[in-house]
Amino acid sequence: MLAVAVIAGILFVWTLLSHRLSRWSITAPIAMMAAGIALTHGSDPPLRFDLDTGAFEHMVEVILALLLFVDAIEVPGGILGREKSIVLRLLGGALPLTLCAAFLTALAFFPDQPGWILAVLATVVVPLDLAPTAGVVRDRRIPARLREVLNVEGGLNDGVISPVFLLCIAASVEAHGAGAHYEEALLDALGAATWAIATGLVVGYAAGWLLRQSWSHGWTRSSAMRLGVLTVPVAAYTLSGALGGNGFIASFVAGVCFAPAARRLPESAVTMTDDLVTLMTIALWFLFGQIVNDEFWDGFQLSVILYALVAVTLVRMVPILLALIGTGMKLTDKLFLGWLGPRGVTSIVFGSLAVIDLPAREGDFIARVMTMTVMLSIVLHGLSSEPIGRFYERSTNARPAAATG
Repeated sequence: MLAVAVIAGILFVWTLLSHRLSRWSITAPIAMMAAGIALTHGSDPPLRFDLDTGAFEHMVEVILALLLFVDAIEVPGGILGREKSIVLRLLGGALPLTLCAAFLTALAFFPDQPGWILAVLATVVVPLDLAPTAGVVRDRRIPARLREVLNVEGGLNDGVISPVFLLCIAASVEAHGAGAHYEEALLDALGAATWAIATGLVVGYAAGWLLRQSWSHGWTRSSAMRLGVLTVPVAAYTLSGALGGNGFIASFVAGVCFAPAARRLPESAVTMTDDLVTLMTIALWFLFGQIVNDEFWDGFQLSVILYALVAVTLVRMVPILLALIGTGMKLTDKLFLGWLGPRGVTSIVFGSLAVIDLPAREGDFIARVMTMTVMLSIVLHGLSSEPIGRFYERSTNARPAAATG
């Protein structure tokens, strides 16, 4: 209980000073992670959490399921948004290239690791999560077009990578077993994805239709509607798991199918789910501080640091620049989309699942690289968010001045 009180207290203090801290780009994830590192460090720290239990794994899985659902339903203009051409280039061109770049870079830095392990690592460090830099998507100094593209990509990116991660995990597990039956692993992963998609379709469409009918006929209240929306991703996630499907894919598909109905519901209908995701994510950053201490208590490896640094910068930026050739976008806008690729909850969840499913040595390796990647991303992308906003603000103010001059 003391730990919960401490987390709540730190969050409250950050809330009081959030506007002032934002001038120095001190985001909530940075503040909470730093507090977690400080308060759980040492042989006899003030606070200590038991992160080896299944409760922690279930918690981060639920956070990701809710996050995927919220991302999917908050996309304006349909699933691909209004900038369909740009989003298709990012997901259909840049994303595969990014996965390949992450894999080839891992081969260069960790040549002693098996190929399938490095494939799993690529799917762990690549997924985009806007939670560490959520303010960027709401920063009106940045052009609305760029914010929408980033928001749509953030909503779809991890949903697309989820089945790829499952395939790589299944193949890696089989590679460590007798016989290495890759075909069976592939069929199992495809079966799990099929059940997940079917569950998400049914739950998303059915819940959306029922809630829309109830609201239009005046059978419910807005407060009850918020609770009803919260049950949708929970139902999709748990039902899919019971049927042998993947809960993450089911939650994402449910959000996509629920989105048309959500636009006809009160604007506050999704507020409770969104706020709950935000609160749980912020608490997770504090716990992530202990994960950093646990993974690097015996020191840092240069290869892990360098790989993580490349993973959060060039591994995404170069494919983005290549995919956007011929779009007519300015170089600064391309660099913005290439740079703003924060890693967060999705990487933590995938890394935790890898630790569970893989042998201890390989699982520990992926956990260590994942931790360093997310930590660097929280710091680098978080600290750069305010300078980026100021840059676009100066650019916007300079245009009218140039025109009048």
